[in-house]
Amino acid sequence: MDVPSIAAPVTGVVGRFLSGVGLLLRGIGLYVRSPGLMLLGIVPALISGTLFVAAFATLVYFVDDLAALVTPFADDWSGTARSLVRAIAGLAFLGVGGLLGVLTFTAVTLAIGDPFYEKISERVEERYGGTPGAVEVPFWASLRRSVVDSLRLVAISALVGVPLLAAGLIPVVGQTVVPVIGAMVGGWFLALELAGAPFYRRGMRLPDRRSLLKADRATTLGFGVAVFGCFLIPLGAVLIMPAAVAGATLLTRRSLGQSIELGQPIELGQPTGEPLRRSAGER
Repeated sequence: MDVPSIAAPVTGVVGRFLSGVGLLLRGIGLYVRSPGLMLLGIVPALISGTLFVAAFATLVYFVDDLAALVTPFADDWSGTARSLVRAIAGLAFLGVGGLLGVLTFTAVTLAIGDPFYEKISERVEERYGGTPGAVEVPFWASLRRSVVDSLRLVAISALVGVPLLAAGLIPVVGQTVVPVIGAMVGGWFLALELAGAPFYRRGMRLPDRRSLLKADRATTLGFGVAVFGCFLIPLGAVLIMPAAVAGATLLTRRSLGQSIELGQPIELGQPTGEPLRRSAGER
């Protein structure tokens, strides 16, 4: 009887989705084996994490008032019915707040830690063979483009969040189907956000990123949903963020058909033979 090889190409939607999850696991492996990467990535994530925990705690504190604000029609209902509909509204607010919080946390953390995460992404690229066609982009220009693209992604995700909030008010569906849709939407936007640095390094902007990652949407969603799930765990966003950047670099290389086979060990500060870069004007 023939036994399928575990090295066989990944096919099928489920297989590609799981391979995307595997990219995050590989990013975690790079992260935990490289203390230098951990030190580079933890500080900006801690700063953002503190801000967003405080913001979410504020939402939790006021969620009952917000639920009452959007359900004035229930004021004259019986106590049980009124409490039920407002509990559902409160859960919808918390769900959408969590979705937007995860996405904006990523955008803010990447902006705060841009030099750190850029360095992590570069080191991962060096380990897997360098960056073909790399473009030298000045720091401030890179930061400005990153912030603009992040704001665009957050704005789009906010527009998506409004109908999700409305759907979250539907009994049963709002507590089962909507969270799954939210995780898929959040995962997609997270993957787009996290892959920014390696795409910028190649002179590619958000439309290029979106087009290339969409070509293998299942793998992209597998990676993004796995990151999204980790970010929902207390302190998960802080601890996983640098690993997610490393995994997104592997996702980028894979989407471009570049090697993600192991090369030289990744050590901060050692000579790496970094590939020759061209300036943005030479493209």
